[in-house]
Parts: sequence; structure tokens; C-alpha cells
Amino acid sequence: MHFYNMEKLNFPACKVQLKNRENKPFIFDPIRKKWVLCTPEEWVRSHCLFYLIHTLGYPASWIKVEHSIKVYDTTKRFDIMIVDPNKGNLLLVECKASKVKLNQHVFYQIARYNLQVRSQYMMLTNGLNHYFCTMDYTNQRYQFIKEVPKFNMNL
Repeated sequence: MHFYNMEKLNFPACKVQLKNRENKPFIFDPIRKKWVLCTPEEWVRSHCLFYLIHTLGYPASWIKVEHSIKVYDTTKRFDIMIVDPNKGNLLLVECKASKVKLNQHVFYQIARYNLQVRSQYMMLTNGLNHYFCTMDYTNQRYQFIKEVPKFNMNL
């Protein structure tokens, strides 16, 4: 089986389910509970999901993947959102393929999405580099932080 994008990413070791269908690589998404084409971005998203669930301990039932949102007059799709059933949107994640540079343009994309969803934290990753920030809505500012906190019922 040839998987062109099975590169090592900067996440803890990860178990993913892979299969070949019609000479194309597919990866199982445990949140959407379906096989999806294993694109470079999907490879990063799978590792990020594993990290959020198995390293940081967030409940899989709190995670949404590829949901539509309205941003101004257009419909967009966020990659990953962790939603606390009692406190609302906790973490918005934007995943890019490892070859995509995480520059200001990419940060503006997640910031625009966050104008709508108003998440407490944001994470931007290409699998090799990860950036995290927390939102201060009172002062309309974000602050970069070292990492997103591990799951804690008191967050």
C-alpha cells in the first residue's frame, strides 16, 4: 500500500486506521465515524484529533469535525471544534497540510472563523508547527500561549 503523505508529524505517536480503496489511501475519522480520503490535511487532522483525545484528554463526544459556519456572507467549514456542553466553544482548531506555512494569512483565517464561534482557545497546526492562543473578549485581544491546557472539568 502506498501512502504518499504518511510523514512523521510533531505530535505524540498516534494510531490511525488506514486502508486502500481503488488505489487511493483512506483514513478512518473516529469523530465522523467514516473513512475519508487521506489528504495531507486529513493526515494532520487525524493526528491532531488523537492528540486532543489521547494526550490532552478531551472527551471525543465534545469534538466536532468539519462543521459549516457562516462567516460574513459566506459558508465556511472549521476543521475541529471542542464544545463544552455547559460552557460552549472551548477550542477552535485549524489544520493545514505540513507543506503549508503558518503565516499571518492563515492566522487571519482562524481569527475570522473565531469571530463567529467565539472559542476560548485557538490552535493552528500544520502537523510540524503548532500555535496556541487564548481569547480575551473583554479587551478584544488574543494572547499566544505555550499550549492548550489538558482537559479539566473545572476549565
